[in-house]
Amino acid sequence: MGRGWKILIGVVVVLAVLVGVNVLVTDAETKPAAVTEPGGRIVSLPGGDMEAIDRGPRSASPIVLIHCFTCAINWWDGMIPRLARDHRVIAIDLLGHGGSEKPSSGYSIPNQADLVAGVLGRLGVRDAEVVGHSLGGPVAIALAERSPQLVDRLVTIDSIPDIGYGDVGFIGELPFKPVIGQTLWRIKPDFAIRDGLKVAFAPGFDVPDAFVEDVKRLTFSAYEGSHDAYDTYTGEEPLPQRAAATRKPILALMGAEEQIASDPEQALAAYRATGARTKLIQGAGHSPNVEKPAETAALVLAFDKQKPPALRGNPKAAVQRRLQKSEAVRRQP
Repeated sequence: MGRGWKILIGVVVVLAVLVGVNVLVTDAETKPAAVTEPGGRIVSLPGGDMEAIDRGPRSASPIVLIHCFTCAINWWDGMIPRLARDHRVIAIDLLGHGGSEKPSSGYSIPNQADLVAGVLGRLGVRDAEVVGHSLGGPVAIALAERSPQLVDRLVTIDSIPDIGYGDVGFIGELPFKPVIGQTLWRIKPDFAIRDGLKVAFAPGFDVPDAFVEDVKRLTFSAYEGSHDAYDTYTGEEPLPQRAAATRKPILALMGAEEQIASDPEQALAAYRATGARTKLIQGAGHSPNVEKPAETAALVLAFDKQKPPALRGNPKAAVQRRLQKSEAVRRQP
């Protein structure tokens, strides 16, 4: 074997070792909780320390805000002042996000919901209008499933019913591939993060620097675990059916210029088939709470004032009948 081949083999071995070490180090990384929001506080819970903010009159009816994947409390900045005029507003960083703790595991949707329940219990909050954006949608629904006394009604914002309604493409899935994901995570520059975030908005939206920093605060375990949790939870049962079975009033919102949901109107139809109220927000993409905060806040406030419909009989059976009727109509030529 020539000297050149020996050098090449040596280089390949060294690179393989470096990649392996990077995978181990990246997967093992954890971070403690730290306040990242003005007026934020850390709520210590057995499952992890969580950052939350609490704004508005304490005696007013509560609104709880749960952010999206790779996001943080600051994605609600445009809405919170509008909501907090006449409501108590609690916004929470999910485990692994923002200022909350970032352990090596614990990112399932039910566990996130239990942590949110723990924060609300410490703050003395119940019977809230719970608003979830994207990943926050299934967490809000799981909260209603597991702690129904905490939830009065549900609002989902661009939470696709299941993964069959959205597609980020081959490139979008690369960061979640074994070894490739950990390598890309270690070398990601700010411009790549910004480009990746563009899919969360309508085309042409200028991604704020603060949102790039939100991604950089994550660990790879939080990033991968939260992504997989959405797929697992909606794979077991789609969000509209889960939400309807809670017997809570439901409002589903979506941006008309969605870039993650393949067809936002079709996604809203899936919610509507289960009895939910729906609204398509023009001029917004996947994040109307950021792109159209005044309109989104107005919809949330109006829904809080609406009288819930009477609920009778078996909710799952009623949902199934509506779905069968909707599917029959859809298949008509």
